[in-house]
Amino acid sequence: MAERRVFCSSTKEERLDRYLSRELPGLTRSRLQGLIRQGKVLVDGLPAAKSGQKLKAGQEILLEIPPPEKAETEAEDIPLDVVYEDEDLIVVNKPQGMVVHPSRGHREGTLVNALLHHCRRLSGINGVLRPGILHRLDKDTSGLLVAAKTDGAHLDLAEQLKKRLVKREYLALVHGHPRAKQGTVDAPLGRHPRERKKMAVSPGARNAVTHFTLLEEFAGVSLLRLRLETGRTHQIRVHLSYIGHPVLGDPVYGRRRDSFNLPGQALHACCLGFTHPRTGEALEFTAGPPSAFQRVLEDLRGGR
Repeated sequence: MAERRVFCSSTKEERLDRYLSRELPGLTRSRLQGLIRQGKVLVDGLPAAKSGQKLKAGQEILLEIPPPEKAETEAEDIPLDVVYEDEDLIVVNKPQGMVVHPSRGHREGTLVNALLHHCRRLSGINGVLRPGILHRLDKDTSGLLVAAKTDGAHLDLAEQLKKRLVKREYLALVHGHPRAKQGTVDAPLGRHPRERKKMAVSPGARNAVTHFTLLEEFAGVSLLRLRLETGRTHQIRVHLSYIGHPVLGDPVYGRRRDSFNLPGQALHACCLGFTHPRTGEALEFTAGPPSAFQRVLEDLRGGR
């Protein structure tokens, strides 16, 4: 059945889609605009004229959210490294080489395919019945990722991400040695001006902030611990390349040749913390890096 939500505007002048986006952070602006076009949003009992319709204080907004459509993605019996699971959410340790979302060229073998088989209850946020992936990891970045099973959990966790209340820490092996033991890269990120599949530091783009701590130094290589303040596409990889310390094995932003024979970038999401959306309990999970990462680290520690 469709879900019905009622709001009462308290603002003097604000776009309808912007107001709903703030009240429902788990729904994207494009999803809300689609519902407005479909006549699923009433303002004082009348269908909203357009997404940019200006609201006045005291107006009643009725939103009808249709039941989610069945996902086109097929469920697949793919083993998952489940770190934590309950009726609201699931935390997994994603292996290096696994794509999170299906896309052109990656219709099978993704984390979503695996979750569709594993989970019986799925989030239906944004109109498609699928596991509620709230944040992504690149294909060749391993580590911890949370998915919501219910719409309530999805909305709550999305709000925590928006307010930067989710703890996300990474380990990375990088070329060179940072001058400072600790530091922050505060550089806005946007699409590369010529290579559209890449991201780049770009003045005026979306703000992006990465904090780093130097853990160990080796011959020409450093082990860093990184904390995300924002979560932009390829953020850590671009920021580290920008300051002259690209991630080992990064085929896009790193050095073309190195002697480490890694299957991808040496970047691992090692720590994930958030507040449980239903119980209010503070949760924190950790996971060690994959074998290829560990092999290089042990070789470096041994001086080889």
